[in-house]
Amino acid sequence: MPVRQSCKLVSKVPVGPNTWQFVLEAGEMVGRTFRGPGQFVHIACGHSRLLRRPISVCACQADVPEDLLSVVFEVRGEGTAWLARREVGDSLDVLGLLGNGFQMERGGRYLLAGGGIGVPPLYGCAQFCDGRAVAVLGFRSAQRAILLEPFGKICEGAYLYTDDGSLGKQGYVADGVRAVLDKDKNFTAILACGPKPMLRGVAEAAREYGVPCQVSMEERMACGVGACLGCAIPMADGTMRHVCKDGPVFDAQEVDWNA
Repeated sequence: MPVRQSCKLVSKVPVGPNTWQFVLEAGEMVGRTFRGPGQFVHIACGHSRLLRRPISVCACQADVPEDLLSVVFEVRGEGTAWLARREVGDSLDVLGLLGNGFQMERGGRYLLAGGGIGVPPLYGCAQFCDGRAVAVLGFRSAQRAILLEPFGKICEGAYLYTDDGSLGKQGYVADGVRAVLDKDKNFTAILACGPKPMLRGVAEAAREYGVPCQVSMEERMACGVGACLGCAIPMADGTMRHVCKDGPVFDAQEVDWNA
């Protein structure tokens, strides 16, 4: 069962244009509800806003006396704008950890494919790999790039792509995934998080090269626990699954990319 916790904000750092990294004291949330990198939390963003905002977890650790939880979010509307105005020492109403994360094996070697604000959730995957991950990270421009130094320190290799070529190579994440797989297909799986067109391209590359692939899907949601059924997505077998409860991580072959 998810934990509802009043979490104290202990660190607030800008990491990009309108993008913030928060570290929260999360009580026993991590120890009780952690399933794997890629889960998310549901944060109440002001008394006047009925719906919580789902935000992917960047990193977390069970600690004493408080579990620690790191999230990175981009200001996109009134709710996240309210969240960005919180200061160190403030408390946030947090429900978590929610959803199912990436399925990872100890000792596995993974290719991480992240785009934009989909990059932060993959940092927990990189930590899990303990130096056995290769990352392909994509952004619109150099100005929008985030978390480059942390990934560079913890990964076996990190390759950067931007839409306009202002940082790394000009191109898209799927291009980078293909470039890596052309030289090295020895990966346990590809783990991807980002906008749906990027995920579709990565899933196609994984299928072409015969490498398993898991994707973290994003969808508007209300309850976050599978009760309202508002975040349903179509699957390849004709069924509907819910991002908040069945995901957000799915096997790429199970998703209906043509819907």
